[in-house]
Amino acid sequence: MRLRNNPKAYDIMAENSELVILDPVSHKGKFKDVFEQQHPLHIEIGMGKGDFMYEMARRNPDINFIGIEKFPSVIAAAINKINQKEKLNNLKLMHYDAIQLNDIFAKNEVDHIYLNFSDPWPKKRHAKRRLTSHAFLHVYKNILIDNGQIEFKTDNRGLFEYSLVSVNQYPMNLEYVSLDLHHSPEMENNVMTEYEKKFSVNGPIYKMIVSYGGKKNG
Repeated sequence: MRLRNNPKAYDIMAENSELVILDPVSHKGKFKDVFEQQHPLHIEIGMGKGDFMYEMARRNPDINFIGIEKFPSVIAAAINKINQKEKLNNLKLMHYDAIQLNDIFAKNEVDHIYLNFSDPWPKKRHAKRRLTSHAFLHVYKNILIDNGQIEFKTDNRGLFEYSLVSVNQYPMNLEYVSLDLHHSPEMENNVMTEYEKKFSVNGPIYKMIVSYGGKKNG
């Protein structure tokens, strides 16, 4: 569910330059310098209102986090929500389109990527827009370190099945799969998104963790 357009979204971003990276291109290859401490860099693509990124940053002070969001009104809502909480020095937000991440991140600059409840784009003609399509997987491969991982969660079975096929054909290494995350041992350490908290009662949450490598799964 997308938020209504907020005409003040860009102003809100500009007024919160301590939290928001306003000129991502200028930091290419130097994103760890954006933070007070030199730590591994984890990013979430499509962060929504920022619940997941904030909690991950709170729990993991030895990791730097950047939440990336394409829609200005959504990132404005995230800024307003995060500003009501304790400030975290290891969390930044960014307004950018995931398909263009090669323009702002250097090769091997990112340690870990999170894809949480991405738009399923259910129509076949829109498959290339899915964040687990080959076009996006190619972008992630370039910016991730060699042993970096992608964590993907969704409640959409069709998108999950598509994603399993996509990563297998790329090919990638399938390191973990759950067809019902909330009823698995891993749920103990699961950080939920706002969407996940609201809609997980409607059915199972699917999760996989993948990495790039020279061999096919199996």
